[in-house]
Amino acid sequence: MAKSYKHLFFDLDHTLWDFEKNSEATLKQLYKEYDLASRGITDFDALYKSYNIHNDKLWDRYRNGYIKRDELRWKRMWLMLLDFKVADTALAHELGVAYLEILPTQTLLLPNAKELLDHCKGRYEMHLITNGFETTQRLKLQYSGISRYFTHLITSEKSNSMKPHREIFDYALVAANANIEDSIMIGDAVDIDILGAINAGWDTVYFNQYNQPHARKPTYEVCDLGELMKVF
Repeated sequence: MAKSYKHLFFDLDHTLWDFEKNSEATLKQLYKEYDLASRGITDFDALYKSYNIHNDKLWDRYRNGYIKRDELRWKRMWLMLLDFKVADTALAHELGVAYLEILPTQTLLLPNAKELLDHCKGRYEMHLITNGFETTQRLKLQYSGISRYFTHLITSEKSNSMKPHREIFDYALVAANANIEDSIMIGDAVDIDILGAINAGWDTVYFNQYNQPHARKPTYEVCDLGELMKVF
């Protein structure tokens, strides 16, 4: 018999909100608006790949406390431009600001995300735990039309901690007036969402969209959010 939960804690990016497609659309808009082709960057797909590589590396450094938020925001653009021999710090700063203005206005959700939220609405208290920036994440929820589903948004800024560290999960329980026994974390990052929650004593759902091999032991594992309507 499945365990009964009262509180569902979701990750946002890559779990409900389609970060990959929304980010690509944002960068494509910036590519056109800033006419980067005229700067010798003629292959958008190569630009997008470069951005993702640097963004992932810098986010890892940010999570581990090696760089500050503002450095992350512009340096990912700077390193991306350098890959195409465009050494323009001012442009990198402009792109960093513009990216964060446009990105949260994108509205694409992952398949079955809205259906799952509708299914769980009124039956559970639903919350978000995210390493994303407070203002940016709130705007994503607003523009994608899903803010009404969630009681609490727990961000790294608000909690002064980041997944996978235990402190953000402990903070979330206090904020939501929830207990570990009736709470579960749902996320896509096995070493951030899932390992972090497991180490904090939580039950977990690993949303393994691409069936990646791993050594963790989540409570549940699905490759489609629609499968969770059978769990909850």
